[in-house]
Amino acid sequence: MAIKPRLIILSDLWGREKATWVEYYTKSLQATFSIHYYDSCELAQVDKTVYASENLHQQFVNGGIKIAAQNLVQLETQNVFVLAFSVGGIIAWEAGLKGLNITYLYAISATRLRYQKQPLGKRARLYFGKKDPYKPSQQWFDQMNFKANILEYQGHELYRNQEFASNLCQQVQNDFTIIS
Repeated sequence: MAIKPRLIILSDLWGREKATWVEYYTKSLQATFSIHYYDSCELAQVDKTVYASENLHQQFVNGGIKIAAQNLVQLETQNVFVLAFSVGGIIAWEAGLKGLNITYLYAISATRLRYQKQPLGKRARLYFGKKDPYKPSQQWFDQMNFKANILEYQGHELYRNQEFASNLCQQVQNDFTIIS
């Protein structure tokens, strides 16, 4: 029996407390991958005492993203596929720049990527809702040499949509088949 490739999932800024939607992905991908879920708040050592968006966001941007990326590099020493949502996407990107062995990155609504100046140099698919006001510009996609996957009629939390999840899981499985 062949060993399944490792897929890590990095949560959005809410972590596991508001992540019931993650099942849309794990149920579909568990036959192909060995899956490990990371709560981005835990990776970043974020204090959830005040469990409010602005409080969590400030902790991530004021050092938490870098802490999470470094922790991820230390935890994951083998090649991994990465499925990352919102802040999880910038954590994965930063970890990739620090040496995380990314086979393929799928970053969904990772809006903080718009500030990233250093190309990742890895296979990646980046997805954003057209209605998300913080998505990177077309110029950013061109500079980073990535195709913009912008979904009509979708906002920031498009990843919580079951139909989107189903389509993305199919793409992940297709990519795995092609590169394996």
